[in-house]
Amino acid sequence: MALLDIEKLHIEFASRHGALTAIDNVTLSLEKGEILGVVGESGAGKSTIGNAVMRLLEPPGKMTGGAVSLQGRRIDQLPPHQLRELRGRRISMIFQDPLTSLDPLQTIESQLVETMLVHLSLTRQQAHARAVELLESVGIPEPRLRLQQYPHQFSGGMRQRVVIALALCCEPEVVIADEPTTALDVSIQAQILDLLRKLCKEKQVGMILITHDMGVIAEITDRVAVLYRGKLVEEGPTGKILGNPDHPYTKSLISAVPRPDVKLRRFPMVTYIENVQTDSRKDLDIRTHWLGQARDYGRHDDTPLLRVENLGMRFVLKDAFLKKNRRMLDAVKGASFTIREGEVFGLVGESGSGKSTIARLIAGLYKASSGSVIFDNVNVTALRNEAGLNAFRRQIQMVFQDPYSSLNPRMRILDIVAEPIRFHKLASSEAQTRAIVADLLDYVGLGQRALRRYPHEFSGGQRQRICIARALATRPRFLICDEPTSALDVSIQAQILNLLKDLQEKLHLTILFISHDLPVIRQMCDRVGVMRHGELLEVADTETLFAHPQHEYSKHLLSLMPTLHFMSREGLELEKPATLA
Repeated sequence: MALLDIEKLHIEFASRHGALTAIDNVTLSLEKGEILGVVGESGAGKSTIGNAVMRLLEPPGKMTGGAVSLQGRRIDQLPPHQLRELRGRRISMIFQDPLTSLDPLQTIESQLVETMLVHLSLTRQQAHARAVELLESVGIPEPRLRLQQYPHQFSGGMRQRVVIALALCCEPEVVIADEPTTALDVSIQAQILDLLRKLCKEKQVGMILITHDMGVIAEITDRVAVLYRGKLVEEGPTGKILGNPDHPYTKSLISAVPRPDVKLRRFPMVTYIENVQTDSRKDLDIRTHWLGQARDYGRHDDTPLLRVENLGMRFVLKDAFLKKNRRMLDAVKGASFTIREGEVFGLVGESGSGKSTIARLIAGLYKASSGSVIFDNVNVTALRNEAGLNAFRRQIQMVFQDPYSSLNPRMRILDIVAEPIRFHKLASSEAQTRAIVADLLDYVGLGQRALRRYPHEFSGGQRQRICIARALATRPRFLICDEPTSALDVSIQAQILNLLKDLQEKLHLTILFISHDLPVIRQMCDRVGVMRHGELLEVADTETLFAHPQHEYSKHLLSLMPTLHFMSREGLELEKPATLA
């Protein structure tokens, strides 16, 4: 008898246009100590299955067929009081967005301890001691101090670790992990995966792992189920599914995974999907396009466009009247590097290493505590007058990690993209502004039909295209991409990264690319800087860094990168000259 049985599950969402089938006759099973990976595109139904097992389907979603059984006992029809006893104690869930799982008005200690007191026979003192152990096990430093803090005092990666600790605190029999490592860097991800694997093997916990990260699937799962538009298209052992898939959708999906072993000219596209985003820019002459008209294509020297010299940034953690009693955090410590015109420069490192802080210092969003940022021979950290700052801001634009939070939900796409054009007075009339915005939306592959719509009407990948169009609206020379694809499926990620490659090549854009995904860094960047605890440890050409890292921390980071050795190189467009494998 399996630990968990999902038999012929059918889920529909009622709408005014009729019932939408989200899950179509899916059958899965989970054994004790087994990790089952569930993969597929956004909207394939992965999270819907997890929510159905936990009975967390939100109206108008409804389970219209099938059964869910835990150790032979049906749980899909349990009354509410029995369901409350089941959740958290026997089945727990790790959600993708940690902010939806944590109460912002309660300390971390309160949320962990209260959960354990409800489900386990522990005293408050024992629950507190276990809470400290849990935070330490998921890699949170100073656990006793952090227990007293609130969710907003943690970074995104730290909050995700708290959610994982919360899901594991009552030693459940089944864990449903919905994108548990999306916000984590490679070192913490490895630590969390080791913890989850150890939990499953030693405690015989069954786990359903929902993720779009094929590296995570390859590292930890025993079996893989592939979903496409609510249907189970393929299932089997991990090595078989990832190394020799049968279904064309699975083959197409795996081909789009960023390669850690070789550098490609372009990312392969998931061609199985209907209406896949094609490259509409192949025959476009960028010199006659609005984006390229004001650009100097004759400049191709090695002169640095950006120089960062001894840059430092200190944050006040705890203020006090006496300076000696203040608690300070050195987020960036004396960082120095250059970025040449037309180059893609990458920054990698753990959460809290200072990557995003450097990006915000360069963009002028933070004021540096020390050092300088010199852009095109102008010390921008010394600029004080508004006219000089605006001229600088026009040339440097930023694409953020979360496209939805960086778009005003009350504005139409036309006004969102047009805002910087109007602010910097780049068009002579409103008609010209509208024409430029329509042109930009065409260029990023959205089309002019997007003009009158709002951000919530688009998928995550489409919203990121809107953010890129908005960043391009000032015709910048320098683009900062801060984790631009970390929350996207591999196929959508491939589209966005190919778009950025096109922009860099055709517009001779200079890009600072920040990511914790090492295979993506290898594919996108010419040179890479490695950061840890605010310090820049090493800067090297990308292929040199991946083949022969010099710093011990760089070697450690690369050793944690999934090898994906089972993936074929057949049909891949390798960058010339051929790089080291």
